[in-house]
Amino acid sequence: MITLSNLTKYYPSELGKQYVFRDLNFTLPEGNNIALLGSNGAGKSTLFRILAGSEYPNKGKVLTDKALSWPVALATGIHPQMTGRENTRFIGRVNGVADLDAYEEKVKDFAELGIKYDLPVKSYSSGMRSRLAFGCCIAIDFDVYLIDEATSVGDQKFRKKAKDALLAKSKEASVIMVSHDMKEIREFCDSAIILHKGELTYYPDLEEALIHIPQATGPAGNPYARLWLEKKKKKQTSTTKKQKKNSYTATPGEQQINVTD
Repeated sequence: MITLSNLTKYYPSELGKQYVFRDLNFTLPEGNNIALLGSNGAGKSTLFRILAGSEYPNKGKVLTDKALSWPVALATGIHPQMTGRENTRFIGRVNGVADLDAYEEKVKDFAELGIKYDLPVKSYSSGMRSRLAFGCCIAIDFDVYLIDEATSVGDQKFRKKAKDALLAKSKEASVIMVSHDMKEIREFCDSAIILHKGELTYYPDLEEALIHIPQATGPAGNPYARLWLEKKKKKQTSTTKKQKKNSYTATPGEQQINVTD
Protein backbone atom coordinates (compact mmCIF):
# COMPACT_ATOMS: atom_id res chain seq x y z
CA MET A 1 0.00 0.00 0.00
CA ILE A 2 1.22 3.51 -0.84
CA THR A 3 -0.83 6.31 0.71
CA LEU A 4 -0.42 10.06 0.32
CA SER A 5 -1.59 11.69 3.53
CA ASN A 6 -2.41 15.42 3.54
CA LEU A 7 0.40 15.98 1.06
CA THR A 8 1.22 19.59 0.31
CA LYS A 9 3.98 20.79 -2.00
CA TYR A 10 4.70 24.32 -3.12
CA TYR A 11 7.59 26.35 -4.49
CA PRO A 12 8.22 29.95 -3.40
CA SER A 13 8.14 32.66 -6.05
CA GLU A 14 7.90 36.44 -6.35
CA LEU A 15 4.15 35.96 -6.71
CA GLY A 16 3.92 33.91 -3.53
CA LYS A 17 3.65 30.19 -2.97
CA GLN A 18 3.03 28.20 -6.16
CA TYR A 19 1.21 25.05 -5.09
CA VAL A 20 1.66 21.79 -6.97
CA PHE A 21 -0.86 20.11 -4.68
CA ARG A 22 -2.45 20.98 -1.38
CA ASP A 23 -3.70 18.57 1.33
CA LEU A 24 -3.72 15.72 -1.17
CA ASN A 25 -5.03 12.38 0.09
CA PHE A 26 -4.81 9.34 -2.15
CA THR A 27 -4.08 5.61 -1.98
CA LEU A 28 -2.41 3.99 -4.97
CA PRO A 29 -4.05 0.68 -5.93
CA GLU A 30 -1.96 -2.42 -5.31
CA GLY A 31 -1.05 -5.06 -7.86
CA ASN A 32 -1.07 -2.74 -10.88
CA ASN A 33 1.57 -1.28 -13.15
CA ILE A 34 0.68 2.39 -13.13
CA ALA A 35 1.54 5.18 -15.55
CA LEU A 36 1.66 8.64 -13.98
CA LEU A 37 0.16 10.97 -16.56
CA GLY A 38 -0.67 14.65 -16.86
CA SER A 39 -0.08 17.74 -18.93
CA ASN A 40 3.26 19.54 -18.89
CA GLY A 41 3.76 21.35 -15.60
CA ALA A 42 1.08 19.34 -13.77
CA GLY A 43 3.60 18.10 -11.20
CA LYS A 44 4.28 14.52 -12.33
CA SER A 45 8.04 14.73 -11.80
CA THR A 46 7.56 16.43 -8.43
CA LEU A 47 5.24 13.69 -7.21
CA PHE A 48 7.59 11.07 -8.60
CA ARG A 49 10.53 12.54 -6.67
CA ILE A 50 8.45 12.65 -3.47
CA LEU A 51 7.53 8.97 -3.90
CA ALA A 52 11.22 8.21 -4.43
CA GLY A 53 12.22 10.16 -1.31
CA SER A 54 14.56 12.44 -3.24
CA GLU A 55 12.33 15.46 -2.53
CA TYR A 56 10.20 16.22 0.51
CA PRO A 57 6.70 17.69 0.79
CA ASN A 58 6.15 20.91 2.69
CA LYS A 59 3.48 19.14 4.72
CA GLY A 60 2.05 15.63 4.97
CA LYS A 61 3.75 12.33 4.28
CA VAL A 62 3.94 9.23 2.11
CA LEU A 63 2.99 6.08 4.03
CA THR A 64 3.92 2.66 2.69
CA ASP A 65 4.70 -0.88 3.76
CA LYS A 66 6.36 -1.58 0.39
CA ALA A 67 10.00 -1.50 -0.62
CA LEU A 68 10.25 1.23 -3.28
CA SER A 69 13.21 1.58 -5.60
CA TRP A 70 14.84 4.88 -6.39
CA PRO A 71 14.22 6.05 -10.00
CA VAL A 72 16.06 3.28 -11.80
CA ALA A 73 18.24 5.45 -14.05
CA LEU A 74 18.96 8.12 -11.44
CA ALA A 75 22.70 8.38 -10.81
CA THR A 76 22.69 11.19 -8.24
CA GLY A 77 23.19 8.70 -5.38
CA ILE A 78 26.48 7.48 -6.85
CA HIS A 79 29.53 8.94 -5.06
CA PRO A 80 32.15 10.16 -7.55
CA GLN A 81 35.14 9.53 -5.28
CA MET A 82 34.23 5.87 -4.73
CA THR A 83 34.78 3.10 -7.25
CA GLY A 84 31.90 1.34 -8.95
CA ARG A 85 32.43 -1.66 -6.68
CA GLU A 86 32.51 0.49 -3.52
CA ASN A 87 29.34 2.29 -4.57
CA THR A 88 27.67 -1.05 -5.22
CA ARG A 89 28.55 -2.43 -1.77
CA PHE A 90 27.39 0.77 -0.08
CA ILE A 91 24.04 0.73 -1.92
CA GLY A 92 23.62 -2.97 -1.19
CA ARG A 93 24.31 -2.43 2.51
CA VAL A 94 21.84 0.47 2.75
CA ASN A 95 19.13 -1.64 1.06
CA GLY A 96 19.70 -4.72 3.20
CA VAL A 97 21.23 -7.00 0.57
CA ALA A 98 22.30 -10.20 2.33
CA ASP A 99 24.97 -11.51 -0.07
CA LEU A 100 27.03 -8.47 -1.01
CA ASP A 101 29.65 -10.45 -2.97
CA ALA A 102 27.01 -11.97 -5.26
CA TYR A 103 25.34 -8.56 -5.56
CA GLU A 104 28.66 -6.96 -6.60
CA GLU A 105 29.21 -9.44 -9.41
CA LYS A 106 25.62 -9.23 -10.60
CA VAL A 107 25.87 -5.44 -10.89
CA LYS A 108 29.27 -5.63 -12.58
CA ASP A 109 28.02 -8.07 -15.22
CA PHE A 110 24.82 -6.15 -15.88
CA ALA A 111 26.43 -2.69 -16.07
CA GLU A 112 29.13 -4.00 -18.43
CA LEU A 113 31.86 -1.89 -16.81
CA GLY A 114 34.69 -4.43 -17.00
CA ILE A 115 37.91 -3.36 -15.27
CA LYS A 116 36.53 0.17 -14.86
CA TYR A 117 34.28 -1.21 -12.12
CA ASP A 118 37.26 -0.74 -9.80
CA LEU A 119 38.01 2.82 -10.89
CA PRO A 120 36.56 5.97 -9.24
CA VAL A 121 33.16 6.91 -10.67
CA LYS A 122 34.46 10.45 -11.34
CA SER A 123 36.36 8.92 -14.27
CA TYR A 124 33.15 7.45 -15.77
CA SER A 125 31.17 8.92 -18.62
CA SER A 126 27.57 9.92 -17.86
CA GLY A 127 26.39 6.78 -19.64
CA MET A 128 28.60 4.57 -17.48
CA ARG A 129 27.32 6.22 -14.29
CA SER A 130 23.74 5.65 -15.40
CA ARG A 131 24.48 2.01 -16.22
CA LEU A 132 26.01 1.52 -12.78
CA ALA A 133 22.97 3.10 -11.08
CA PHE A 134 20.61 1.01 -13.20
CA GLY A 135 22.51 -2.19 -12.43
CA CYS A 136 22.50 -1.45 -8.68
CA CYS A 137 18.74 -0.93 -8.77
CA ILE A 138 17.69 -3.82 -10.98
CA ALA A 139 19.79 -6.30 -8.96
CA ILE A 140 17.64 -5.66 -5.85
CA ASP A 141 14.19 -7.22 -5.51
CA PHE A 142 11.94 -4.25 -4.74
CA ASP A 143 8.15 -4.41 -4.37
CA VAL A 144 7.71 -1.35 -6.57
CA TYR A 145 10.07 -0.01 -9.24
CA LEU A 146 9.98 3.68 -10.07
CA ILE A 147 10.72 4.08 -13.77
CA ASP A 148 11.56 7.49 -15.24
CA GLU A 149 12.76 7.38 -18.87
CA ALA A 150 14.93 4.45 -17.78
CA THR A 151 15.23 2.76 -21.15
CA SER A 152 17.18 5.73 -22.54
CA VAL A 153 20.28 4.57 -20.65
CA GLY A 154 23.39 3.70 -22.68
CA ASP A 155 23.69 2.59 -26.28
CA GLN A 156 21.04 0.73 -28.28
CA LYS A 157 22.24 -2.70 -27.14
CA PHE A 158 22.19 -1.73 -23.46
CA ARG A 159 18.81 0.02 -23.82
CA LYS A 160 17.30 -3.25 -25.06
CA LYS A 161 18.95 -5.13 -22.19
CA ALA A 162 17.60 -2.58 -19.68
CA LYS A 163 14.12 -2.71 -21.17
CA ASP A 164 14.01 -6.52 -21.10
CA ALA A 165 15.16 -6.53 -17.47
CA LEU A 166 12.49 -4.03 -16.47
CA LEU A 167 9.76 -5.90 -18.33
CA ALA A 168 10.78 -9.06 -16.48
CA LYS A 169 10.61 -7.18 -13.15
CA SER A 170 7.17 -5.75 -14.05
CA LYS A 171 5.80 -9.31 -14.22
CA GLU A 172 6.75 -10.09 -10.62
CA ALA A 173 6.64 -6.65 -9.00
CA SER A 174 4.72 -3.42 -9.56
CA VAL A 175 5.93 -0.37 -11.47
CA ILE A 176 5.09 3.31 -11.37
CA MET A 177 6.23 4.99 -14.56
CA VAL A 178 6.69 8.51 -15.84
CA SER A 179 7.53 8.71 -19.55
CA HIS A 180 6.77 10.76 -22.64
CA ASP A 181 6.97 7.62 -24.79
CA MET A 182 3.41 6.28 -25.09
CA LYS A 183 4.61 3.10 -26.76
CA GLU A 184 6.81 2.42 -23.75
CA ILE A 185 3.97 3.20 -21.34
CA ARG A 186 1.72 0.72 -23.13
CA GLU A 187 4.41 -1.96 -22.85
CA PHE A 188 4.90 -1.53 -19.10
CA CYS A 189 1.59 -0.28 -17.71
CA ASP A 190 -1.99 -1.55 -17.50
CA SER A 191 -3.54 1.37 -15.63
CA ALA A 192 -2.89 5.04 -14.97
CA ILE A 193 -3.20 7.94 -12.59
CA ILE A 194 -3.77 11.41 -14.03
CA LEU A 195 -2.51 14.42 -12.10
CA HIS A 196 -4.54 17.52 -12.96
CA LYS A 197 -4.87 20.76 -10.99
CA GLY A 198 -3.46 19.14 -7.87
CA GLU A 199 -5.87 16.18 -7.90
CA LEU A 200 -5.26 12.52 -8.73
CA THR A 201 -7.69 10.30 -10.64
CA TYR A 202 -7.14 6.57 -11.06
CA TYR A 203 -8.12 4.74 -14.27
CA PRO A 204 -7.97 0.91 -14.19
CA ASP A 205 -7.91 0.97 -18.02
CA LEU A 206 -4.80 2.63 -19.48
CA GLU A 207 -6.41 3.34 -22.85
CA GLU A 208 -9.30 5.16 -21.20
CA ALA A 209 -6.82 7.23 -19.19
CA LEU A 210 -4.95 8.31 -22.31
CA ILE A 211 -8.01 10.03 -23.77
CA HIS A 212 -8.49 11.99 -20.57
CA ILE A 213 -5.04 13.55 -20.49
CA PRO A 214 -5.93 17.27 -20.23
CA GLN A 215 -3.69 18.50 -23.03
CA ALA A 216 -6.45 20.58 -24.56
CA THR A 217 -10.22 20.84 -24.56
CA GLY A 218 -11.90 17.94 -26.32
CA PRO A 219 -10.62 15.14 -28.57
CA ALA A 220 -9.31 17.58 -31.21
CA GLY A 221 -6.50 18.62 -28.87
CA ASN A 222 -5.61 15.16 -27.58
CA PRO A 223 -4.08 12.79 -30.17
CA TYR A 224 -4.68 9.79 -27.93
CA ALA A 225 -8.37 10.68 -27.67
CA ARG A 226 -8.65 10.90 -31.45
CA LEU A 227 -6.98 7.52 -31.93
CA TRP A 228 -9.15 5.94 -29.23
CA LEU A 229 -12.36 7.33 -30.71
CA GLU A 230 -11.38 6.21 -34.21
CA LYS A 231 -10.62 2.73 -32.92
CA LYS A 232 -13.91 2.62 -31.04
CA LYS A 233 -15.85 3.78 -34.12
CA LYS A 234 -14.21 1.08 -36.30
CA LYS A 235 -15.07 -1.57 -33.72
CA GLN A 236 -18.70 -0.42 -33.57
CA THR A 237 -18.94 -0.38 -37.39
CA SER A 238 -17.46 -3.88 -37.60
CA THR A 239 -19.92 -5.18 -34.98
CA THR A 240 -22.88 -3.60 -36.78
CA LYS A 241 -21.86 -5.15 -40.12
CA LYS A 242 -21.46 -8.54 -38.49
CA GLN A 243 -24.90 -8.30 -36.88
CA LYS A 244 -26.50 -7.36 -40.21
CA LYS A 245 -24.75 -10.24 -41.98
CA ASN A 246 -25.97 -12.78 -39.42
CA SER A 247 -29.53 -11.46 -39.19
CA TYR A 248 -32.50 -12.53 -41.34
CA THR A 249 -35.88 -10.83 -41.49
CA ALA A 250 -38.81 -12.89 -42.78
CA THR A 251 -40.61 -11.52 -45.83
CA PRO A 252 -44.41 -11.12 -45.78
CA GLY A 253 -46.03 -14.55 -45.99
CA GLU A 254 -43.00 -16.36 -44.54
CA GLN A 255 -42.96 -17.84 -41.09
CA GLN A 256 -40.26 -16.49 -38.78
CA ILE A 257 -38.42 -19.41 -37.22
CA ASN A 258 -36.36 -18.89 -34.11
CA VAL A 259 -33.69 -21.51 -33.59
CA THR A 260 -32.39 -22.06 -30.07
CA ASP A 261 -29.74 -24.43 -28.76
